[in-house]
Amino acid sequence: MMLSETWFMEGFIDFELQKYRLLAYLQDVKKSFDQTKLYPQLSDIVAHYNNLMAFRSNKQLLHDSFPKKIDRIDADKLKIVYEHILSDNDLMRELEDITAYAADQMKCTINEGAEIYEFVEKQMLVEPVGIMPLYKNEGYVFLRYSMLPDVLVYSYTITFFEHKDARYKGLRLEYVDKRTKNLANTYEQIKLDIIRDIRTLPNPAVYKVEFPLSVPFNETLLPVAKRVLVKHIA
Repeated sequence: MMLSETWFMEGFIDFELQKYRLLAYLQDVKKSFDQTKLYPQLSDIVAHYNNLMAFRSNKQLLHDSFPKKIDRIDADKLKIVYEHILSDNDLMRELEDITAYAADQMKCTINEGAEIYEFVEKQMLVEPVGIMPLYKNEGYVFLRYSMLPDVLVYSYTITFFEHKDARYKGLRLEYVDKRTKNLANTYEQIKLDIIRDIRTLPNPAVYKVEFPLSVPFNETLLPVAKRVLVKHIA
C-alpha cells in the first residue's frame, strides 16, 4: 500500500479513517522489515515522516497546502476570493490529532528499519583492492556475500545532486560480470583481469564489499552497500 504526500488531509478528514489508512500502510512496511527487506520501504516511510514534521512545524505551509473552497466572485475586480477551511477549528484539531498520531507511529516503524540497517552495515566489510588512485569518482566494486565464491563485479560512478541548500553524493552501479574467487584467483588477480578485459580505466579505484550472511539482495544488500560505499569513498 502506498500513501501520497498529503494522505492525512485527503478525502474526509477523520481521525479513525486516517488511522485505518495509516495502520494498513505500516502493516505492509513492517511485513517487509520482517523479511529483512529494507528498500524502498525505509526511504519511503522516512520521506513521509519528514513531510509530516515539516507540515506540523510550518504554519504557512499548512495554510497554503490546505484545501480551499470558492467563497464568492468579485465581479468588479474579477477576483476569486477564497475562504480557507482553516477557519474550521474542529477540523484543525482533527488534523492535529491525525498528524501527531501518525508521526509517533511512523517513528516507531522507522526505528525498526534503522535497527536492521545498522545490523547489515556493521556486518559489511569494505576495503580497497590494491593501490588506490587519486581519482576515486569512478571505478569498480567487487561484491561477495553469504560466503559464496562468486564475486559480482560492478562499475561505479559517484554522482552529485543538489536539494535546496545542500549538495549530496550518490553512487550509480552497473553490473559488469561475475567472477570466481579462490586461492589462485584473488581479488588482486580479478582486478588485473578486469582492467585487461575492459580497458576503459587504466588505473581504476577498486573496492571489495563482503557480507557474510544471506539477506534479500535487491531490497537490502545492494542499497545498503551503495550507501556504505559512498561514505567510505568520501
